[in-house]
Amino acid sequence: MSQPSDTLRQQVRDRIDQCLALAGQRLGRDFPAPRVRFDQRGRIAGSAWLERGELRFNPVLLADNESDFLTEIVPHEVAHLVVFHCHGKVRPHGAEWQAVMRDIFGLEPRTRHRLNTAKVAPTFSYDCGCRLHRLSLRRHNSIRRGKQRYQCLHCGRLLKPHTP
Repeated sequence: MSQPSDTLRQQVRDRIDQCLALAGQRLGRDFPAPRVRFDQRGRIAGSAWLERGELRFNPVLLADNESDFLTEIVPHEVAHLVVFHCHGKVRPHGAEWQAVMRDIFGLEPRTRHRLNTAKVAPTFSYDCGCRLHRLSLRRHNSIRRGKQRYQCLHCGRLLKPHTP
């Protein structure tokens, strides 16, 4: 699996500092530098742990999507921290967060990234008879353990592992 270089990790930290400085300049206050970790897993590109003052980033997605991370993902997560410091605990992608994204960072306030997650979140093919379905690893394992059954919303038949 891809891992970001030390240089790329430093670029992320520098971008965080830039975003915090910009927010501080526009809002007339200082924001504490967060702890930065590169251990986010799964399909999640990044997350903000507000009370801990921590940002986490997915190293695999970062290594494969440098530009998107520096342009959108990092400001997205920093915006969560800025909002927390200014307003306390509010809706994660509410009006306050959207205003920081749009008015301070000049970005469209998107709640979900559009990165290819195939490397970090494999899917499994299931068949019902009318179409193929792609299930997550969690749902696949749940079926394999006999804990869950899924049916097609279109034809109502149970999903079975696809055999080509």
